[in-house]
Amino acid sequence: MKKYILGLFAVAVLSSCVSQQEKAMKSADKNFILKAANDNFAKKKWKNALALYDRLANLVAGTDDFPNVGFNTAYANYYDKNYKLAGHQFKNFAVSFPKDPRAEEAAYMSALCYYEGSMDYNLDQSSTELAINELQDFLNNYPNSERSKNISQLVDELSYKLEFKAYENGRQYFKMGDYKAANVALDNVLNDFPSTKLRPKIYDYIMKSRYSLASKSIYGLKDERIESAIAYTKLVEKELPNTEYSKTAVELRSKLEKEKQNFASVKKITEARIAAMTARQKKENDKLSEKEKTEQQAKDQISNEKKAMQIQRDSAALNTPPPAATFKIQR
Repeated sequence: MKKYILGLFAVAVLSSCVSQQEKAMKSADKNFILKAANDNFAKKKWKNALALYDRLANLVAGTDDFPNVGFNTAYANYYDKNYKLAGHQFKNFAVSFPKDPRAEEAAYMSALCYYEGSMDYNLDQSSTELAINELQDFLNNYPNSERSKNISQLVDELSYKLEFKAYENGRQYFKMGDYKAANVALDNVLNDFPSTKLRPKIYDYIMKSRYSLASKSIYGLKDERIESAIAYTKLVEKELPNTEYSKTAVELRSKLEKEKQNFASVKKITEARIAAMTARQKKENDKLSEKEKTEQQAKDQISNEKKAMQIQRDSAALNTPPPAATFKIQR
């Protein structure tokens, strides 16, 4: 019986709330709608409150209720996890009502909304970059605020997300076997985030990328890449002494030194073969050149002889007198 009565009471309360919400949604009475909206806000019924605050926007414009409606709307959206919209509304409040005692709170909440709206590291990070800018703006505008104490921590957290995304991009290149791209991408992480906590892991992947590049390199780049990889193993050993990374550096350098010696032998044999082939080619070219020279000389000689004979014939024709005139003798 007791449960039955409680059930009826709950239904009655729910019906009352629904009835008030429906009445407020249909009403044109500003005060009634405002009271219903604020009641929903107090009871943390964010969607109901937002529906009514949306109706109030035009009704309270230019009145003393306008700032309260805007402020509560921003908070309702924040609690309803509409962070992007809430951030815009909080920022608009801080700009529109700079003398309001809640202006600083609104500016802080705006920055916090952008922080909450930051996407996971494996997604687009434009929201993270925007959040960092908004948090930094709050620090610049309210450097002495109590709320500024945790801003640096939030900025560091967001910055780490950007670092980790860049690190993961480089690591994915390494896993795909694109060692050149991995080396460039991870080196950029060190340049863009010089104080990154991921430095040891980044060193390790760059070192392994350079080792793989050297081991699988084409002939013309092998010497350079082996030297680059050896130099990086020395850097890792120096920067990260007595660590698993320095041990890996020593192991890889030993392999690279052997690779260097083997390549030197191969290079010596290859260069000897190239020299021999070049000499043979030169000899063949010289023989061919000599043959062509002899043939050309023979052709020139024949041509000269033909020219000489032609000159003789032309000369004989010029020196031979025309035949004398002949007369018939009458019989």
